Amino acid sequence: MSAADKVRWAARILLEKKAQDVVILDVSQLSSFTDFFLICSGQSHRQVQALSRHVEDALRREGLKPLGIEGLEEGNWVLLDFNDVIIHIYYQPWREFYDLEGLWSDAARLAPESSPAASPEAPPPREANL
Repeated sequence: MSAADKVRWAARILLEKKAQDVVILDVSQLSSFTDFFLICSGQSHRQVQALSRHVEDALRREGLKPLGIEGLEEGNWVLLDFNDVIIHIYYQPWREFYDLEGLWSDAARLAPESSPAASPEAPPPREANL
């Protein structure tokens, strides 16, 4: 699965679980450590934790294991590092304070698919190796 497919699929999963203000930043031309940031918010610490666990579980079922997870205990800002995609899930006041989108304002924004035709639980088709 390409990084672009992975980030869009993760965005659909998070939108299905009521994540707010989902933004995808293409940082591939600006960063040497990842290709995409997926940023979203939850309305409470518990929702941030639930969103984090849900997207991690969905990706893990497809064999995509995070390199690391930070902040899950507190639920203020959870970072899930999937190498070419880094997912940031914020409790809304923390998102405003840290303004990650402002720090990476030169990055291209991709629109998440708000109403996917396929089920958000179904991953995109795998690319065939010829």
